Amino acid sequence: MATDTSSQTESDRSPIPPVVWRLLSNRRVVIGLVFLVPMFVMAVLGETIAPHDPTNTNVQMRYDSPGGKFLLGTDHLGRDLLSRIIVGARTTLLIGFGSIALALAGGVPIGLAAGYAKGRTDELLMRLMDIVISIPTLLLGLLILAVLSSNVINVTLAIGIVYAPRIARVTRSATLSASEESYVMAAQARGESNTHILFREILPNVTSPIVVEGSVRVGYAIMIGTSLSFLGLGTGPPTPDWGFMIAEARDHIFQTPWFLVWPSLALLLTVMATNLIGDGLRDVLDPKETGDSR
Repeated sequence: MATDTSSQTESDRSPIPPVVWRLLSNRRVVIGLVFLVPMFVMAVLGETIAPHDPTNTNVQMRYDSPGGKFLLGTDHLGRDLLSRIIVGARTTLLIGFGSIALALAGGVPIGLAAGYAKGRTDELLMRLMDIVISIPTLLLGLLILAVLSSNVINVTLAIGIVYAPRIARVTRSATLSASEESYVMAAQARGESNTHILFREILPNVTSPIVVEGSVRVGYAIMIGTSLSFLGLGTGPPTPDWGFMIAEARDHIFQTPWFLVWPSLALLLTVMATNLIGDGLRDVLDPKETGDSR
C-alpha cells in the first residue's frame, strides 16, 4: 500500500498533467503517434532531410527501381520519390490540421451561441448548418474552389468551411447540457456578460467532446484534401503533393508500380494514425461514448 501511495504522490507532483499520462498509456494513441510523429518531422524539415531535390527532373533516371541511389525509385520524370514523399507531407498535414483548426474557429462560436441562446437563434443557426451539411463534402469543396483559385490556402479554407457545421452541431449539443448546470446559473446571477459565460464558464467544460470531434475529423479532412489534389485542385506542379502524385501514377502504373504504392502508403499510414489518435482521445476524454477507458 505504501508503494501505491508513493507512486500516486509522485504522479501528482509530476509536471505532466494526468490526462497526458492517460493518453500516453492508451495503445491507440501510442500507435498513432508512432506513425504520425515521423510525418510531422518530414513536414517540418522537408527539403533539409530530403536526399535529392524533389522537383529536379532527370529523364535518364526515369522509372528507376527502388534501391541504390534512389531508395524508393523514381517517377516518370526521373524525380526521386522518397524526396517527393518527404516534402509532400507538409502539404498534406497543413491541409488536414489547418482546415480543422479553421473549422473549430468557425464552428465552436456558432455552436456556443446556438446552444446558449436557444429559441429562434438556435433554430436559425442550426438550419443554416443543416443546409451546408446536406451538400456532399467533396461537392461542397469543389463548389468553393470553383469560386476561389486552387492553392493550398484556398483548399484549406474550403475544407474548413465544409467541416465547421459539424463542429458547430457537436458544440451546440454539449452547450445545451452545460447551460443548465449550476455554475452557469451562478454566473448569470452575478450579472456576468453572455461572452463571459460562453467563453469562461461553458467552453472550458465542453472542451472534451469538441477536441474528440476535431481529432476524428482530421483524417477525413486529409482524405478530402487529397481527393481535391487528385482532381487537380490542390497545389500545382512541380510542388510535391501526395494526391497529385497518385493522379500522375495512374498513367504509369505498369512502368513504375512503386510510383503509386509509396504516396498511397504514406496517405494510408497518416489517416490511420489520425484515426487511432482520435479514437484514443475519445477513450480518455469521453469514456462514456465507448464504454472503454483504456
